[in-house]
This record gives sequence, C-alpha cells and structure tokens, in this order.
Amino acid sequence: MSPTTVPDPKSTDQKPLTNSESGTTHSAVKNTSPDARKANALGLTSATGLVVGSIVGTGVFTMPAVLAGAGTMSIIVLAVIAVGAMLLAAMFGQLTKRIPNSDGGLYAFARYEYGDFAGYLVGWCYWIQTWAGNAAIVASWVFYVDALFGLENPSGLTNWGIALVGLWVPAIINLAGVRQMSWFQNITVVLKFLPLLFIGVIGWFFVQQGNFGEFNASGGNLYSGIGIAAGVALFSFIGVEAAAVTAKRVKNPRVNVGRASLIGTAASALLYVLVTAAVMGLVPHDTLIGTGAPFVDAFEAMFSQNGWAGTFIAAIAVISGIGALNGWTLIVTETSRAMAQDDMFPRPFAWTDRNGTAWFGILIGTALPSILMLWRYTSTSGLTVFTYLVNLTVVTVAIPYFISAIAQLTYLVSRRRPVQGWRLARDLAVAGTSVLFSMWVTFAAGYQVVYQALVVILGGLVLYAFLNARRQRLGEAPEPVDGPPHVIDVKPHERTEQHGRQ
Repeated sequence: MSPTTVPDPKSTDQKPLTNSESGTTHSAVKNTSPDARKANALGLTSATGLVVGSIVGTGVFTMPAVLAGAGTMSIIVLAVIAVGAMLLAAMFGQLTKRIPNSDGGLYAFARYEYGDFAGYLVGWCYWIQTWAGNAAIVASWVFYVDALFGLENPSGLTNWGIALVGLWVPAIINLAGVRQMSWFQNITVVLKFLPLLFIGVIGWFFVQQGNFGEFNASGGNLYSGIGIAAGVALFSFIGVEAAAVTAKRVKNPRVNVGRASLIGTAASALLYVLVTAAVMGLVPHDTLIGTGAPFVDAFEAMFSQNGWAGTFIAAIAVISGIGALNGWTLIVTETSRAMAQDDMFPRPFAWTDRNGTAWFGILIGTALPSILMLWRYTSTSGLTVFTYLVNLTVVTVAIPYFISAIAQLTYLVSRRRPVQGWRLARDLAVAGTSVLFSMWVTFAAGYQVVYQALVVILGGLVLYAFLNARRQRLGEAPEPVDGPPHVIDVKPHERTEQHGRQ
C-alpha cells in the first residue's frame, strides 16, 4: 500500500491529490461503485443531525451545575465559546471544500498541509479525545440513569456497570452499519431537542431572579471563574467538526459539510445559552452547584405538583446521551480507520466487515473508555469524575483545532488561493481568530490538565516511532540519508577560511 494513498474498500476509482507545496500525495476518492454510493449515506439532514447529536449530548444536562460554580458570568463565557465554535465550523467547511473526500477530517487536513508527522500528531490527539470524551459523556449520562431509576448513592461498581451499557449499546448500533446509525441518530436528536427547547423557552416563565448566584461565584479572581466555565463550555461544543471527520460518508461534502457544521453549531449554541440561563434561574444556586442532574431539579421546579416531571427529563437525558455516544462512536472509528489505512496507525483499525464498518476500531474505541471509567469510579465519585474527563478532553482537542487553523492560515497566505479581496480577508479573519481561540482555550484549561495531556501526547509519539520505522522498512516512507559519523560536511566558504588559516 502506498503511504500517500488512502484506499477505500468500496471504491473502484482513486484519484490522487497532490499538495504542490510539500509534494505529498493524498487521495480524493471518486465513489463510483454502487457499494461506494451506498456508503455515502449521510445527506444534509443526517449530517446536521450528526453535528447536533454530537454536540448536544448529556454535556448540556450537566453543564449548568458546573457553570454555576463559576457564577452568572459563565453565561457570557458560554456565548463567547459559541462564537468561537461557529468560526471553527466555518473553517472546517472551508477545509473540506479543498479536500472534500478526505478520511479523518482534522487528521487529513494537517497531513495534507504539513506531512505525515503533523497528521499523526493531530490524529493521535483527536483519537484520544474522542474516546476520552465518550467517557465524559457517559459519566454525565450515569447521573440521569441514577435519577431515572431512583438510585441514591450507588456504589462505584454499580455506576460502572451502568456506564458500560451506555458505551456498548451505541457500539452495537454502529456495528450494524452507517445507515442504521444515521436513522437512530435522527430519532434521538428529535427526542432530545424538543424538550430542551421547551425548557429554554417555557422555562423562562418560571425563572426567579433570586435563584441566580453571584456574577463570580468561583471564590477566586475573575480569571479563575473564566477558567472553570471555559473548559466545560468548550467540551459542550466538541462535535462541531463531526461532519468534517465523516466527510467521506456525506453526500456532496463540498457543500453539505460546511452547511451542516454551521447549521448544527448555530442551533446548538442558541439552545445552550437559553437552556443554561433558564436552569440557573429555575434552581437555587446552592442546590444547583451540588447536583449532577440539574435538569431534574429544573423540571420539578416548573411542575412541582407533578411527580413525573423529574422522571420525564431524566429519561430524555438518557436518550440524549445514547444519541451523542452513538455519533461519537462513529467518529472514534472513522478517525482511527483513516489513519490505519495510511499505515499511520496499527493496521487492525482498518479492518472492515462486508458493510464497510471498521469493527475492530469500534471494539477498541469502546473498550478503552470502559477501562477508563472503571479506574475513575474506583478512585473518585460525583462531579469530580465528569470534571476530570472534561478537562482531559478539552486540551487534547484544542491541539487538533489549533493545527487545523494554522493549516488553513498557511494555505491562505501562501498565494495558492485564487480568490482575493474581501473573501480572502474574511477567511483570514476566520482562520486567525480560530488560532487565537484554540490557544486561549488551552491556556484557560490550567497547567495541571495541560501537563497530563502532554504526557498522553508524548506516549503517542513513542508509538509513532515504531510505526514510522515499519513504514521505512517496507519502503512506504522515505529513509533519512545517514552519512558516516566521522564525516563532517563543511560549507565551501568555511573550507576557504580554514585553508587561509593554514
């Protein structure tokens, strides 16, 4: 297999794409066979549903409790993060227009612009955050399962068993194929979006001003509060790139990826701000910061005479979490599959069944968060589990966002772009702001989380050393030309100076 060609098991016609700046060849696959057309099963509606379903998971159902710890100023932070997410959505759409049939989204963008090492670094970071993010989603999901079934102070092993259900049911759905995944995704998006919209609109008629906490309730300076809010806010918007990552399975990706990303992110952002502020006004501040299922308290405040209200929203949250985990299981799999097809990840991750489903990637991508949840539930409990996983996910995803942004910036300033004028200025503003946004999020996350993420990244680079060595042995990657250790190449002018001194 050529190291620069991404073969599609369903395709019969491949056309290489060449980056004229680096000389690296990448694949843009023309899906002409019936099976290939069947694989591209996500239209605009389904792609938008995937974006919304990936963004709006159980994170929104736990987010108000964490944001309340920072104070009401966290609503402003959430709005700022929403603007940044919209810019990222626009940028991912622009990148997909250049590389429409790419496998792996952010990984493919970095590899196309900067070569194999950058592609691997982005792919590794993104793959880590996808399955670690699934662990964070299921940690929030467990709170609502406990509330739904009235489980009070369950043991860590009980919660781990519940988490396994939340992780493996979406895995089974994905193993059934992308069409089944798409159908299930659309159903769960509708089921969770309408009740959230209900509390984001009708809930405001029940809001009491006295329930809102202080502007800065973090107990520290304003920056400390911003740091608390920024992490969980960005985590709640992870998924803006979902359509770009699965571009190969989207119909007409040049158009639909950008549209789905913008529409899905805008809808999610509006919902987030309305719902979070409403919950803060429905639930007393002291109660809100101590619960893992704030929407149960919010619905009980709205319908205090109806005992079913809390159970109803808990059920909706459980459905929402399954939908988000369903979409993210696909993204975990597509990321590792794309890298493995390039021989830049262990080859079993590219193994597919007759439906083109990367079954090995699904199994490993589900087993890892299962193990991670066992470790967290046997060492900590409550919101601490959720917060830890959120912080790890945010830092590891900020790196792929940053490299994707500078890849677009390189393209724009290299004069390879034919369009000039206001359109160039607009795209430069989007890319430049995305760069700054990614850096700010990393900085706001705090040194401890950055340190932990760095250790994970360095571990991935050790794996790259072995993968790259194998590719060199097989002739799939160029080998550096090593000269004899005792020979030193002296530049001509240095030879002249040495001769004069002699």
